[in-house]
Order: sequence, then structure tokens, then C-alpha cells
Amino acid sequence: MQTPQVVVVMGVSGTGKTTVGERLAAELGVPYAEADAFHPPANIAKMSAGVPLDDDDRWPWLDAIGEWAHEHTAGGGVVSCSALKRSYRDRLRAAAPDVFFLHLTGDRDQIAARMEARKGHFFTSKMLDSQLATLEPLQPDENGVAVDITPEPETVTERAVAALRRLEVQR
Repeated sequence: MQTPQVVVVMGVSGTGKTTVGERLAAELGVPYAEADAFHPPANIAKMSAGVPLDDDDRWPWLDAIGEWAHEHTAGGGVVSCSALKRSYRDRLRAAAPDVFFLHLTGDRDQIAARMEARKGHFFTSKMLDSQLATLEPLQPDENGVAVDITPEPETVTERAVAALRRLEVQR
């Protein structure tokens, strides 16, 4: 398989974006970036206090992720990013037009249980409902695929690679 364009592993918090993103990057032999690393300290403080970010908080964060994606367009890369709204994905596409979105999906109870089990993360399950309310699933005209998170991360990653292979064949 050829090196793909940049893949954005998207979805609400708790869907396994980091786990799947790291596995996918290793499978594809490309760099991985964690979107949380692009947040300024003020955003982390706000989320740690249980306060959802607003769009004004998100634009600089999305621009930083978009810049990373643009810098990795030639060689490929994988970055995790919630990318919950179409307008957020449009902003990322403005920086890296061929970006591919891998939307990790699952039901609320499953995601909440995962969030409760993890330790040391600034994003709490109290904010899950806010993210689910904000989520705008991928539209048919968007370059991407939704993958259910119910199976083990290895299977989710295999399904993502298969989707990328199908995309490569269509090119």
C-alpha cells in the first residue's frame, strides 16, 4: 500500500482516537500527532474545569492541526482530532485538501464506560453529552469513512486500513 495522505482520526472523546491513531500510523509507516498536544494551556484548563470549548477556543487549535496536516501532505501522517462539526473539518481541509477522515463511532454508554475507566485525562465523561450534541457525522461528499469501535482496536485499525486501500483503488 502506498503512503496515504493525512488521516484525521475523529470522533468524540473516549472513542479511542489515540489508540487507533497510533496503531494506524505504525501500520502505514507514517508519523502520528496527538491533537491534545496542539491545545493551548487555556483550552486544557477550561476542559479540565468541565467547561466545553467554544468555536473561538477551537479555531487556533484547528489551525495548528491543519498546519501539521499540510506539512505532512507529501509523506502522509495520522493525527487525532475530534473534528466534530463539518465547519471544523472544512477548516482542516482548507489547510490539507486531501485529508481523509476516519470517524470512530460507538454508542453513548460504551463511550462513557471507556471514559470512566481511563485515568489522568483532562476530559471527563461529564462533557460527553456536549460532544455528542455537537457531533455532525461525516457527509457523503466528505473524504472519509465511519468505523464502529465495538471490536478490539486491532480490528478497528484493520477496518481503517481496508477503507484506505479501497480509496487508493478508486484513485
